[in-house]
Amino acid sequence: MAQIRTTAEFQDLFDIDANLNRLVKNIELLNYINPLNIAAEKKKFFSAKYNYEPEFKYPKMRFNGYKLHRLFFSQRLERIEDEDIRQLYEDIIYEYSGLIECIEMIGQGRKFFFNSLKSFGTPTEKDIENAKFILRFDNSGFDEEMLPMYNATEAKDYFIAFSKRYDFKYNIKISNNLSAAAMVLNNTQTLVLRRSHKYSLNQLKVLTNHEIGVHMVTTFNGLDQPLKIFSNGFPNNVETQEGLAVYSEFMSGCLTIERLKELAFRVIAVNSLNKGYSFSDTFHLLHNQHKLNRDKAFAITLRVHRGGGFTKDHLYLKGIRNIYKYAKTKNDLGILLTGKVSQEYIPTMEKLMELGLALKPKYITDSYIVNDNTNPNLDFILSSLK
Repeated sequence: MAQIRTTAEFQDLFDIDANLNRLVKNIELLNYINPLNIAAEKKKFFSAKYNYEPEFKYPKMRFNGYKLHRLFFSQRLERIEDEDIRQLYEDIIYEYSGLIECIEMIGQGRKFFFNSLKSFGTPTEKDIENAKFILRFDNSGFDEEMLPMYNATEAKDYFIAFSKRYDFKYNIKISNNLSAAAMVLNNTQTLVLRRSHKYSLNQLKVLTNHEIGVHMVTTFNGLDQPLKIFSNGFPNNVETQEGLAVYSEFMSGCLTIERLKELAFRVIAVNSLNKGYSFSDTFHLLHNQHKLNRDKAFAITLRVHRGGGFTKDHLYLKGIRNIYKYAKTKNDLGILLTGKVSQEYIPTMEKLMELGLALKPKYITDSYIVNDNTNPNLDFILSSLK
């Protein structure tokens, strides 16, 4: 095992890394992007027969954006001698700066949307073709595991039982203000479950393998690293991390065509933002044109319209396509579990490991080892994505 190098040789790197760690603590985007009045606005939207534009309220910003920008860009990166590592830190500073701008613009319509584009991009023609390809598959047929039967407290118990396979400890919180059924807050090692949601057994399997098997695994592996950027996040880590998480669903045998279609609908919904669709326009596209039931259509529309147009959701499908291809060519998934890292920085991460500045992952996603995937249809779909 490589010796961790904290000597004077890398002192400037560790100083800059520690500075960024102090600064980044305030900018967990997921703390700010979830509306505080989802239930009330959903009720109004349905009462108005879907012809009402919800007015969402958001948590107040708890930092001075201008001051944070200035502190990020005052880092003396020229002191990092290695060119690849210096480039990684430069990219990271631009990434964090973009997230600050996103948070500053939440609730300001197209201003937020353009900042979201800068941080998360938007679907390409190829992504839209992949989404449409998935939507052609039939997912009908009764399956008892798909029935929504479990409340948030029962879901919490399921998560606790599942997590016994890993020896890390995290917090579980049940919240009223959540647009997803569940999410992991990296900074506080907290899993949040939506109080009003009814979970099916399949969804509990999906969420545990996704949220705990990958997001919590990379949270704790990141905390284990000598450099804090592994915990705070590399540029474009959302695409890689969500790809790994959906791949965990696939490998554990709980990924379904219905779930893949949900990811495809997210791409379609994000693409509607590019066309200037309003909240109700996107909802009508999903509900009337694509025949999604109104609760699912509302949930996906909310996810992409929150803040003013949040484009992150198109990355799940792109992520699973990339991770599936990477894994199928027998590449090492372990290096991508070392923290909140990105596929595109693998060469730099390998260099950090050689220099003794990064460690191999302490925790490995359980489903990657115990492969329960036996679905040839899903294999065909994922291998066909362009």
